[in-house]
Amino acid sequence: MSPLNWGVDSAAIADEELLSCVKNNYGMPDFWGRYLSTVPGASEGLTTNEINFLKSNGIKIMPIYNNFRNTVGKQQGIVAARNAIYRAKRLGIKDGTVLFANIERFFEVDANWLIGWVETMFSSTYRPGYYHDPVQGNFNEAYCQAVAQSELVKNQSILWSAEPQTGVSSKTKIPRFRPQKPDCYATVWAWQYGRNSTECPIDTVLADQKLYNLMY
Repeated sequence: MSPLNWGVDSAAIADEELLSCVKNNYGMPDFWGRYLSTVPGASEGLTTNEINFLKSNGIKIMPIYNNFRNTVGKQQGIVAARNAIYRAKRLGIKDGTVLFANIERFFEVDANWLIGWVETMFSSTYRPGYYHDPVQGNFNEAYCQAVAQSELVKNQSILWSAEPQTGVSSKTKIPRFRPQKPDCYATVWAWQYGRNSTECPIDTVLADQKLYNLMY
């Protein structure tokens, strides 16, 4: 097991106020998960000013794409990946960075969508990732079908698990790295172990050093 890095993710913009809240209550994050697009009622989109602010504080960025609701069908996966790549390029996110598709537990998702996302990412300068819940919803089944059908999905996908929930913690009191994995071959390098902090509007996340090296 390589070293772990501790960070947070937020739907809100990471500004001085929010960073101070995180630092004062939990510690200084190594990275920050942020959404590439503004989605009304769900997330504020990442900006170049925010990127500069985080980088000036020595914080890496973990990009997430969530501007989609339909996760069925290969063409839909291709379109989502193309849009994520477009947003990442416009923000100047470096080549080789993992872009995570935000697949919520209540989404219906199929293997074809997952294959479309990976194939499109693989032909770009970015790496394919999935934020997912391997317990609730049907991601587990869809992902294992995709792995069985596609060597690219099996070998290129980087997973960020939302299970189990052990509760938000400070940087100095992290749990042992034990994310729930799908029931098939899976490279799970991130774990959102604490959700919906009562102190700041963030979730707490652990990431393997290998993934940290692929953040922006």
